[in-house]
Amino acid sequence: MSTSIVIVDDHILIAKALKSIISNFRGFEVLYECENGKELQTKFENSLKIPDIILLDISMPVMDGFETAKWIKQHYPKILILTLSMQDDEQSLIRMVKNGAKGYLLKNASPTELEKALNAMVKFGCYYPEWAANRIYNMFGEEEDKKEIPVEISEREKEFLKYVSTEMNYKEIGEIMCCSSRTIESYRDNLCEKLHLKTRVGLAVYAIKNGYVQ
Repeated sequence: MSTSIVIVDDHILIAKALKSIISNFRGFEVLYECENGKELQTKFENSLKIPDIILLDISMPVMDGFETAKWIKQHYPKILILTLSMQDDEQSLIRMVKNGAKGYLLKNASPTELEKALNAMVKFGCYYPEWAANRIYNMFGEEEDKKEIPVEISEREKEFLKYVSTEMNYKEIGEIMCCSSRTIESYRDNLCEKLHLKTRVGLAVYAIKNGYVQ
């Protein structure tokens, strides 16, 4: 079953080019394109198919990417938003993350990276290239440092942290650690509770920051 995508970008040629590129990716299909968030709202109201992923530009007339992401988060929280923009400034990145985007990719990325990002969105629910992950950490790191308290982490949980920032899913991590995916999920849940984190991205940032990833 294909993962469905909608492209929201006011540059028609770019939207058409993206559709053509994605058509060559295995397991993905583009349902339709919209020129801005308002048009997306209208199509949803007219009962057009709701996608699994939205590729969302930031700079658009009528209703930009910031407003659109916030609206999607409020009304369709299960949709995964992958920002695809020319804007690489920290303010735009953080604002999109706060408004619900689960990934961020620059428009000068290669088709290979786009495919990697889409697959990561499906597997892990998020995708941030290294430059974006670093900026997110730098923005939130100092605040989190103030809250951080020592926690006891078992050897098996430490081993899990070594793999949490990779592209492997929980089943694949379980195979390496010789345990079931359910056991891996229990490590994830226990660590999230201990560290006051909510997502795999948070665990990955913690693992990198604390030297569990070599």
